Amino acid sequence: MAIPKSNFEFLSNLIENNNRDWFNENKKWYQEEHQNIIEFADELLTKLSQHDQITTPSGKKSLMRIYRDVRFSKDKSPYSPRWAGGFGRVKPQLRGGYYFHLKPGHTVIGGGFYNPSPDDIKLIREHIAQDDQPLRKVLNDPGFKKVFGELQGEQVKTAPKGFDKEHPAIDLLRFKSMYVFHEFKDSEVTKADFADKAIEVWLAIRPFFDVMTEILTTDLNGISLISD
Repeated sequence: MAIPKSNFEFLSNLIENNNRDWFNENKKWYQEEHQNIIEFADELLTKLSQHDQITTPSGKKSLMRIYRDVRFSKDKSPYSPRWAGGFGRVKPQLRGGYYFHLKPGHTVIGGGFYNPSPDDIKLIREHIAQDDQPLRKVLNDPGFKKVFGELQGEQVKTAPKGFDKEHPAIDLLRFKSMYVFHEFKDSEVTKADFADKAIEVWLAIRPFFDVMTEILTTDLNGISLISD
């Protein structure tokens, strides 16, 4: 299925009219486009489930709300003018999460590890400090770099606690989150093959997930941390 151009037209209008009066006047339009995105997310889930073990039960459940919680935000805009969501993998055996974000002028497909738990980020850093080559091999692969470019994510400024700022792998040790994205043009998003293109991107991310899964499921001696 294709995402109709009217879907992005709705989002463009919402960007220009991010207020409750406009939204309520156009509630039916929102519902039509939202239903389209639910169906698109269902298609993504069906296709992705052919290649991975996904725990997200439905396309609808994968979607993030368009309504914003503005209680603690300086930005009081009541709506997020985008369609976004994600699919989780079976834990603890498989790690990483798939993510999509559709917005006029800014559509990305990708995934990774966003704000890992303190225990997980500690284990990730310990493995990288011991041997950074498995992760570097993936990140430096020409095919991987062509799809995703550089590793992204928030970083500490110098060095995380307990690690030397002169460590040879300090560029990787600084990361607090690790994820990659591939950007699509608006004209690509509304083509009939966009769901297939999104799956291609997610399949390209799997080597990264495989290395990180190995890191997060074994100790520094290579012994599994998963109970039988």
